[in-house]
Amino acid sequence: MKSDRLLSILLLLQTRGRVPARELADRLEVSVRTVYRDVEALSASGVPVYAERGRHGGIELLAGFRTDVTGLTADESRALFVLAAQGAHAALGLDAALGSALRKVMAALPEPFRPAAEVTSRRVLVDATRWKGGPRRAVDLEVLQDAVFTDRRLRLRYRHGGDTRSRVYTVDPYGLVSKAGVWYLVADRRGGPRLFRADRIGAATLLPDPVRRRPGVELADAWEVLRRQVEERPGGFDVTVRVRRSRLDMFVRLNAATLVELPEDDGASEWVTARLSHGSVREVRTLLSFGDAVEVLAPAEAREELAATAAAVSAVYAGG
Repeated sequence: MKSDRLLSILLLLQTRGRVPARELADRLEVSVRTVYRDVEALSASGVPVYAERGRHGGIELLAGFRTDVTGLTADESRALFVLAAQGAHAALGLDAALGSALRKVMAALPEPFRPAAEVTSRRVLVDATRWKGGPRRAVDLEVLQDAVFTDRRLRLRYRHGGDTRSRVYTVDPYGLVSKAGVWYLVADRRGGPRLFRADRIGAATLLPDPVRRRPGVELADAWEVLRRQVEERPGGFDVTVRVRRSRLDMFVRLNAATLVELPEDDGASEWVTARLSHGSVREVRTLLSFGDAVEVLAPAEAREELAATAAAVSAVYAGG
């Protein structure tokens, strides 16, 4: 709508100062001609806005002009009070700042929107951590934040999953990402993107050298590449199982990361068939936790692995 676009231009100019017409057009997904027409409409409504053409020109508000309009719709006001990833604010030391910011937003909201925003803050809670994730090592993000915000290189002492010894890396950070309650440092190492789990960083040292990122690459770009690498990594070992329907919900929740496809449950059969994709045959041992509620049907190596493991466990207890 044109009214929303005019308000967006006003708020952008109020925040940024002089902005080139082309940048406004790109942000609003309209033509430059439309931007100039909108500027004329703002001026006609009494907003002291003017445009300067030329190489160093742009659109700007008269110095000192401010408007107290928030520009928030009712839905936008409610969205601000859905406190997603509260743990993220705490880990970054921003819990107090978040509370203060929300109080200021509440004070600036139009009066009709305040009750809905207050109700939303009490009725909707987003917890980004996973169930039964197990205890996690406390994460100190202070040095990582310093490197990210001051554009400095980092030296990390890092332990990879499955390794017993740490390694030392010098990296060029892009930023921090919180994924399902787990913090990751996204950084380049030797010109390539790498992902480091924050809770596996034994020590981090801020170096005096400026960061050396690849030109034109932002955090979102590097994260997208790394995310795809993780999600598209072949499992390498497919397993077909059957699950008692009475335990199906629990099975799906605990094996969501390795399910190839959601099993079809007709609601009548005692057993439901599912397929999993593991990195190696040894990983199927986790299925023993379901006892006789899960049976591996194929491949034969997986059945043999489980049989051997179960026999070893039985021998331990029989010997006692």
